[in-house]
Amino acid sequence: MSLEQISVFLENKAGRMAEVTGILAGAGVDIKALSLADTSEFGILRLVVDQKEKARESLKARGFTVTRTPVTAVEIKNEPGGLHKVLKILGSGGINVEYMYGFPCPTADAIMIFRFDRTEQAVELLQNHQVRIFSEKDLLLL
Repeated sequence: MSLEQISVFLENKAGRMAEVTGILAGAGVDIKALSLADTSEFGILRLVVDQKEKARESLKARGFTVTRTPVTAVEIKNEPGGLHKVLKILGSGGINVEYMYGFPCPTADAIMIFRFDRTEQAVELLQNHQVRIFSEKDLLLL
C-alpha cells in the first residue's frame, strides 16, 4: 500500500520554489504535503499532490526535472511517544527510514509520509502491529 510522490530538483536560488508553486497553482494542482531538502547548490522538493500526472507534466513542460517515488502514509498516534512506537517497530524489523515528513490532516491523529529502504516489508510489519497504512485514494480524500 504505497502512494506516489513527485520530486522536483531545484536550483538553490531565490524564487525557484515560488515558480514551482505558481505552475502547480496555474494547473489546478493541490499540494497536500511537501518536504524540501537542500544543499548549497540544489534542492529536492518532495510533494504529495492530488493530480500527480498533471503536476509532473506541467513542471516538465517548464523545464523542471521531475521524478516519481513510492512512499507510504502511516498514521501516528497524536500522543507522547507516538512516533517512537512506530519507529521502534520498524527498527525491530531492520527497516531503514530514508526520510519522512508530515502530512497535515484534521481527521486522523497524525500522518507521516515515509520512504523506506524495503517498502513491502515495512508495510507488512506495521500492519502486523495494527498500525494504519493509508492508501493513496483514502489519503487524498482526507
